[in-house]
Amino acid sequence: MSTLTERTLQQFSALPPAERFHVRARAFSAPLEAVSSRVPPAATVADVGCGHGLLSAMMALEDGSRTVHGVDPDPRKVKWATEAAGKLPNVHFEVGTVESLGAQRPGGFDAAVVCDVLYLLPRAQWPEFLRQVRSLLKPGGRFLLKEAEGDGSWKHYKCLAQEWVMVTLLGRTKAGGGLVLEPRATAEALLSDAGFRMREVVELDRGYTTPHILYVTEAVEPAAQSRK
Repeated sequence: MSTLTERTLQQFSALPPAERFHVRARAFSAPLEAVSSRVPPAATVADVGCGHGLLSAMMALEDGSRTVHGVDPDPRKVKWATEAAGKLPNVHFEVGTVESLGAQRPGGFDAAVVCDVLYLLPRAQWPEFLRQVRSLLKPGGRFLLKEAEGDGSWKHYKCLAQEWVMVTLLGRTKAGGGLVLEPRATAEALLSDAGFRMREVVELDRGYTTPHILYVTEAVEPAAQSRK
């Protein structure tokens, strides 16, 4: 375990056992440090679908000059996030969605992260969701999308089975009728259509049983997008 992950998990040490277990499982099953390390220094960051606030805390601790604003539609998770990572001076959480955050602060963020959220939404909602994320960002702002890649591998199907358990049997995660994994080419096309230019695609599945993939993009000016 890295020092950054240890420091991050310490923020959640006072939560009830079930919540601590959930956060620790998340820390060891997802490459969150790879996401955090690609957030620009001193950025104002929107963490959309922040859950318990684990990634928010990691981004804030990695660079104290960052300001992280996490939103999630689940009041239960936002409560735990606020009681734990919300004690950090550069982190704020609230119950909300990408739409509510965009209404408050359109174009107000240097960066946005969406980590393992998109696949929980109905596929038909993905284009509009990504356009809403685009509306949060300043011109040239960075967007990091971490998802599981729909590559047809055993990791793909294991990921779907695991999430079915979390959503349907245990109720630990809320889904809006999604649980869809799309291939890389589809994700790249959706991001381009929503107004993002690809900077980097990072395969992060090594050492994990989930086909993690990270899309690092930047918000494109409307005029630049029309010239593509």
